[in-house]
Amino acid sequence: MKFNPRARLDTSQIRDRRGRRSTGGLSGGTGLSRGMPMGVGGGIGGLVLVVIAFVVFGGGLGGDTAAEDIPNNTDLAAQCQTGEDANTSQDCALVATVNSVQSYWSSALPEESGTDYQISQTEFFSGATTTDGCGNASSAVGPFYCPVDDTIYIDTTFFDDMLEAQLGAEGGTFAEAYVLAHEYGHHVQDLLGTMSQVRTQQGPQSDSVRLELQADCYAGMWARHATTAPDASGEPFIVELTSDDISRAIDAAHAVGDDRIQQSGGGDVIREQWTHGSAQQREDWFLAGYEQGTLAACDTFSAATV
Repeated sequence: MKFNPRARLDTSQIRDRRGRRSTGGLSGGTGLSRGMPMGVGGGIGGLVLVVIAFVVFGGGLGGDTAAEDIPNNTDLAAQCQTGEDANTSQDCALVATVNSVQSYWSSALPEESGTDYQISQTEFFSGATTTDGCGNASSAVGPFYCPVDDTIYIDTTFFDDMLEAQLGAEGGTFAEAYVLAHEYGHHVQDLLGTMSQVRTQQGPQSDSVRLELQADCYAGMWARHATTAPDASGEPFIVELTSDDISRAIDAAHAVGDDRIQQSGGGDVIREQWTHGSAQQREDWFLAGYEQGTLAACDTFSAATV
């Protein structure tokens, strides 16, 4: 994966709270958790149940939290200015990926659905953070999307500590890009009203699994078009993706399959408890988006089986 040295990065789409103290515990949202089913709709590992509960049934996802100052992005803005910075810094690569994903959906969503895309914030945190709409979040949650405040939350230690070290993924820049693109897939679902379709929360054909697999498919859509998504001046953020990059994204999708997570924890594979889909399901739907590149190809809710 190679970023365009001429592309200008927009750090205003990122809120960096790493190193700031935050009260609190676990939380909710829809995300990619660290493999522990605990939420609703969205991530790689398992925040689906909580988020679905929030979106469908209403209610909060966490307890009271202490106020936290919102930091400025001075350091990130100074560090991450161009695609060349993204080629040498993990933080800047994440910024460039966020910019690319949002640039893609800003044109693709209205073109395909007639729905305007709305820019969403991504928050970097470490240890724990306080969300504006989904309560507290700890590192145990993993990456997730909160539909209440339209924000993607990323504990940046997830990639090394969990995705690679504990779940055994190969990792790499495009594996991390897949994670971000999946979470932004949930933002697209939120804009399209798809989250309101979630009724059943567990099982290989459940609505929560269909929601997660659709987010994988949306990540594949972006991957197909990633080298064309431009910055404000028309320069593409990404100029090269290789077959190895796509393989690493697929490998990451495999690593966060419900069956793989159950096995990595030393337990049996219990299909009735799945909330995000099996390793094979996640690969298949990422590839559906990558190979076909349309919203229609990602309609997991109309498919007889996923």
